[in-house]
Amino acid sequence: MKLRRARKSKRGRIEIIPMIDVMFFLLATFILTSLAMQRVNALHIDLPQGRAQTLAQTQPVTLAIDAANHLFIDGRQVEPDQLAASVKRAIHADGDLVVAADDHASHGVVVQAMLAARAGGAVHFLIAVHRE
Repeated sequence: MKLRRARKSKRGRIEIIPMIDVMFFLLATFILTSLAMQRVNALHIDLPQGRAQTLAQTQPVTLAIDAANHLFIDGRQVEPDQLAASVKRAIHADGDLVVAADDHASHGVVVQAMLAARAGGAVHFLIAVHRE
């Protein structure tokens, strides 16, 4: 009686071409997915929250703008046309001015107030934020 020899086990091969195809498919999928997750034309900005360094011991002058667009220098209400003169009287030699604007304050009012403060001698503007 003739016995059959057991088959020699073939060694497995890793086909590289299908693996490359799968890797390119995954790469393209991840790229398209990440692009779809971003809204390119829309920016969500929430400025009042963030991380900020603690100020030095000398307290700079504070320009506050509330939700109704009223201006305050160190807690005293100031009219927009008197802002430059008020900043000139209150500013220190270093020229630092903290801008604390409400979330709902008009952007145009904040910019105009900063320009008037610059005319009054403010050199450096520090933006006040809520710590996270």
